[in-house]
Amino acid sequence: MEYRIISVENKLTSKLFHDVIRTIYNKDNNFVCPPDAVIEGIFTPARNTFFNHGEASRWILVDEQNNLVGRVAAFINTKKAYTFQVPTGGMGFFECIEDYKAAEILFETCRSWLAERGMKAMDGPINFGENDNFWGLLVEGFIPQSFGMNYNPTYYKSFFEKYGFTIYFEQVTNLIDLTKPFPERFWKIADWVRQKPEYNFRHFSYNETDKFMADFIEIYNDAWQFHENFTPTDPEAIRAMLYEMKSFMRPEFVWFAYHGDEPIAFEMMLPDINQLFKYFNGKINLWGKLKVGLIGKKRIFTRARIVIMGVKPHFQKSGIESALFWHMDTVMKKNPQYKEIELSWVGDFNPKMRALHEAVGGKFSKRHITYRKYFSKDNAAGRSVIIPLDTREKVVGQD
Repeated sequence: MEYRIISVENKLTSKLFHDVIRTIYNKDNNFVCPPDAVIEGIFTPARNTFFNHGEASRWILVDEQNNLVGRVAAFINTKKAYTFQVPTGGMGFFECIEDYKAAEILFETCRSWLAERGMKAMDGPINFGENDNFWGLLVEGFIPQSFGMNYNPTYYKSFFEKYGFTIYFEQVTNLIDLTKPFPERFWKIADWVRQKPEYNFRHFSYNETDKFMADFIEIYNDAWQFHENFTPTDPEAIRAMLYEMKSFMRPEFVWFAYHGDEPIAFEMMLPDINQLFKYFNGKINLWGKLKVGLIGKKRIFTRARIVIMGVKPHFQKSGIESALFWHMDTVMKKNPQYKEIELSWVGDFNPKMRALHEAVGGKFSKRHITYRKYFSKDNAAGRSVIIPLDTREKVVGQD
């Protein structure tokens, strides 16, 4: 079988790019198709601030009869690309029939495009955006995924590894069963911390968006400073994220902790809107929007996902994370239709967060892998750098 690669350049090829996913998963009941508009937004400069410091391209693959057999995208985030040992781009949104020849063409198309622009490696499958969505290849836990978590056929793993991708880091997602009590020791710490007069806690409010945005950015930039290849977060990206999430984000699901007036920690949780999107197969047109409104009024959400949390290093080991979970649990008790919280995801480079997941009673749910492909054996290096356990001591030592 011969295949032909086609660049996505217009409305027709863009539509075909989205149709590939419906072709691959048409008989897989575990798959929930993300709305076409969400994916299209990632590749629209006016909607994705990453185009301010990067570029992206996409392709579809067809056979001799013009049947859709695959798709892929490649991108360069210049803020990150040159912070690695070698310039590193990204590839993602990979979908392919069960034929390695087709997969190899898609991989090679990405490699060539990135190499022409000076890249010497590529990570994948990743997103042209923040790593909270569409990041990593599912290798364990082939169950219906929450929104933003990649789902894929089991055979993709062999495709990536045959082409020469190697594990850069492993991502684990855990679940909290809300029908069971939190570990008693964890709750005692939370109760002790939350009653300290120097700490106070507030949930997000759209009436104070600018304040909470500034608090988020301050905490994020401090908390993530010891991550490999850290770059400060982009305020434009945060504002765009809040705008995109406004229709389904619940302000009382997003909590901030303060030491006096200083913002020191946050936790962001969202309803799993895949429990709504599963009814639409990616097509949310005018009628679809009406259906969203009708279905969304029902109590269909039983799962929430904590997509990100952070604590300034100076306040780590103080139990502040426990107090944030205490406030979150209080909210969930007022919403008894929720039965579980997904903690997704934490990388093997972050042992502190993995320990927190265990402490709060999280149980293993699924595993994704972010792979890296070096274009030359001379450039090959190891896995992602482990975040040191002593970041609090490092910061205290700088005071």
